[in-house]
Amino acid sequence: MTTSLDYQTDTMALIDDCWNRIGVRGDSSCERLALHIDCRNCPVHARAAAELLDRLQLDGGSDGWLEPAEEPQDGADLHSLLLFRIGEEWLALPTALLEEITELRSVHRLPHRQNAVVLGITNIRGALVTCVSLAAMLGIGDSSSDSKASARQELLRRMLIVRHNGQTTAFTADEVHGTLRVAASARQPVPTTLTRAAGHFTDAVIQWNGHSVGLLDQELLFHTLDRSLA
Repeated sequence: MTTSLDYQTDTMALIDDCWNRIGVRGDSSCERLALHIDCRNCPVHARAAAELLDRLQLDGGSDGWLEPAEEPQDGADLHSLLLFRIGEEWLALPTALLEEITELRSVHRLPHRQNAVVLGITNIRGALVTCVSLAAMLGIGDSSSDSKASARQELLRRMLIVRHNGQTTAFTADEVHGTLRVAASARQPVPTTLTRAAGHFTDAVIQWNGHSVGLLDQELLFHTLDRSLA
């Protein structure tokens, strides 16, 4: 009988765990350590973690986030998505866009620039990255209604670093679920009642844990972001 631990062991064998060889758990010969100090701060480690989650979900069947009824018949039909929440809306982008998930960072506003979408710049591992507000672009309001809820939300909020066509961008999510593999057949048309800006940027929806998750049209989304930055 194959156990969940067997799946995890086999999957880890497919991941290049460079942190155990040349990183802080190995001989510390990695050139990136001079910049990142610890492997946990390195984008390579973050991408490996995301890849590991994806493979565990695919290999582990019902032990992962997939419901038993959604157990894949053909791995080639699955698409990896990053699920996150902004306000009350659950949204998804392709996992391939993700560079890193990190704690909230200070955002420095750009002088003489009034733009609700472009918030400013933030420091990510020594690099200045443009920080944007998807909430403003998608027309999603703040879901917090009292100080208690707001305090809880602050604990869940994360900054997501994504890369598209060579451009790195950061945005804040109120909650990040993680990655999920979804079959193309699970995609549903966008409801005609969804008339807000979020509907304009959504090309399909999926059902997950009782929520309708909007799959964002990445090309339209980043095209609009590029225009906001111009």
